[in-house]
Amino acid sequence: MGEIEGIRTATDADWQQIWPFWRDIVQAGETYAYPLDATSAQARAWWMEPPPGHTVVLEEDGEVLGSAKMGPNRPGRGSHVGTASFMVAPRARGRGVGRRLAEYVVQWHREQGFAAIQFNAVVETNVAAVALWRSLGFEVVGTVPRAFDSATRGRVGLHVMHLDLGRDQGPDET
Repeated sequence: MGEIEGIRTATDADWQQIWPFWRDIVQAGETYAYPLDATSAQARAWWMEPPPGHTVVLEEDGEVLGSAKMGPNRPGRGSHVGTASFMVAPRARGRGVGRRLAEYVVQWHREQGFAAIQFNAVVETNVAAVALWRSLGFEVVGTVPRAFDSATRGRVGLHVMHLDLGRDQGPDET
C-alpha cells in the first residue's frame, strides 16, 4: 500500500496514547455514541479492529495524534462495502491529521477491493467531518432525524454517507 506520512498499523502499545483522546472525545458527547462510562478495556475492544479490519495511528515524533479503524461494514453478503471511524487528539486538530487519516481510509478500502464505503452515523452537527468526507467524494444518502443525543444541542440527525469506489457491483447490477 502506498504510504501516507506518519500512518502505520496500530499496535497494542499504542492504546495507552489512544485511550486518553478516545475517552475525552466520547465524553464530550458530540460525535460518538459509545457509552460514556466505557472502560479502557471496553473501548480497546471496540477500537482495535481485528482482521479483516484494520486499525492505524498517525504518529509524529513518537506521539500518537490520531487513529482510524476500518473494515467491512457488514459480514457476509455485505462485506464488499467498508466502513471506518476515526478520532483526532484535540491537541492535534487543525494540523491536517484528520485529512491524512481520511485519505488513508479511502486508499485502504480501494486497495482491499471494497466496492464502496458507507458511514452509518456521521453526526450532522459535526460540520468539520461532514465537510472533510464530502471533499473526498462522499455523499449524504440519508439522514436519520434526531438519532444522536448531542451533549450541547440535544437530539440531532445522523447522516448516512456513501462513497462509490467504482468496483464491480455484481451480476445483478449490469
